[in-house]
Amino acid sequence: MEAYANALLYAIPGFVILVIIEILYGAIKKNQTHRAIDTISSLSSGITNIIKDSLGLIIVLISYPFLLKHLALLQLESTWQVYVIGFIAIDFASYWNHRLCHKINLFWNIHVIHHSSEEYNLACALRQTISNIFGYTAILLLPAAIIGVPPEIINLIAPLHLFMQFWYHTKHIGKLGFLEWFLVTPSQHRVHHAINAEYIDKNFAAIFCVWDRWFGTFQEELDDVPPVYGVLKQPKTWNPLIINFQHLWVLTKDAWRTKSYWDKLRIWFMPTGWRPADVIDKYPITIVEDVYAMKKYDTHASTALTWYTGIQLIISTLLMLYMFANWSNLTRTDLLLMAGIVALGVFAYTSLVDRWKAAPYIELTRGLGVLYLVFTTKSFFQLENALVYGQYWVLCYLCISVILSFYFTYIEKQHELTLQTK
Repeated sequence: MEAYANALLYAIPGFVILVIIEILYGAIKKNQTHRAIDTISSLSSGITNIIKDSLGLIIVLISYPFLLKHLALLQLESTWQVYVIGFIAIDFASYWNHRLCHKINLFWNIHVIHHSSEEYNLACALRQTISNIFGYTAILLLPAAIIGVPPEIINLIAPLHLFMQFWYHTKHIGKLGFLEWFLVTPSQHRVHHAINAEYIDKNFAAIFCVWDRWFGTFQEELDDVPPVYGVLKQPKTWNPLIINFQHLWVLTKDAWRTKSYWDKLRIWFMPTGWRPADVIDKYPITIVEDVYAMKKYDTHASTALTWYTGIQLIISTLLMLYMFANWSNLTRTDLLLMAGIVALGVFAYTSLVDRWKAAPYIELTRGLGVLYLVFTTKSFFQLENALVYGQYWVLCYLCISVILSFYFTYIEKQHELTLQTK
């Protein structure tokens, strides 16, 4: 995991720079594909996912080395040909995993966060899951295990394969000629993210679109059908932690409410969107019927609140990068605590733009927790070694955050309500 953290230390700034370039390009071309709070929400989701994955917070049901040990027919060396085979095997597994996530209720909860943005841009590529508590994807790498692809090759290629899926989350690149026949392109992936009837549940491939073409899930982007982005059950929140478990909560409530024991069991593995017959009418869920009339979620954050939220995102990112840079110097407990502090901050400021009245109290809880940590250990994860009085600068930052959270919730919001009634 330390190697993965080191890779992210360099990859994250690169992703952020590309997002900024896309924003500037959209402004110059007067074709902006970003909304400030939506982009902040997307990047915040990226923070939670990166921290979760780097800490290895997952229960592996079956590992690739286990499959390799018991199923390998050959013992391959690490040649460039084997790297190519490993890459193709990972891409094949990715296609089927992606398709399962769209087709099965329980697995959709793992993937819904990636589709939750109602915009389409490079930032939404970073909307990645934290709800994948159980690791099962090694099962889909059976072909690689059978022919004996070494695990170190899989471990090296897997992050690269994921990073290569970033670039095509953009509306600024059109169709790419002959490349459309074998590579996943921005045009093809726009189709995948769309909720139009013509496009939904199409183009599951990650790198090579040949899988979609072979297995009947390919759909070309049509000139007369502009893609509409998001999910049919709108999340209606900017909070990535809530989005990650929102669908799971719906499934849990439906399983509890239905009187059928068979439905309580099978709801988890039924096609995405399936609900027991005795709860559909009693507990209706709003679904987008006309995608072209869909109203995008918007809490109309003020300029000041937008700037505050953006600054919180920057500070959270810096804290995460500090954690990665000092990975080997921090204990496992330190890493978990720091990850919790960053994640709670993300929860607090995204709840704030959702206009939750509980948001300032969440930030207050975080502040009091860090205050206790600093005054009991005289340190904030050794930050004082890199920045003079670093631990006290963190306390000052949290104090200001708490004050501003209460201001935006109770003073600014009340002022807005007063103006609306005049």
